[in-house]
Amino acid sequence: ILGNGGISIEAVIQKEPKQQETQAEIILLTHKVQESKMNSAIEKIEGLDTISTAVTRIRLETLDKE
Repeated sequence: ILGNGGISIEAVIQKEPKQQETQAEIILLTHKVQESKMNSAIEKIEGLDTISTAVTRIRLETLDKE
């Protein structure tokens, strides 16, 4: 979904599930991307049968002039 949407992944972390849990949390850090592309990707990800909760997005803001 991300690759098809032109979104490049910088890093991935998969947190170990707690005992008796069958699903893991995954944290993705992407390179800079247009918000509309990210919104579309999140909508598609949340529509997958294997996703049980809403995606939480945290924007990284910088103060430089890029």
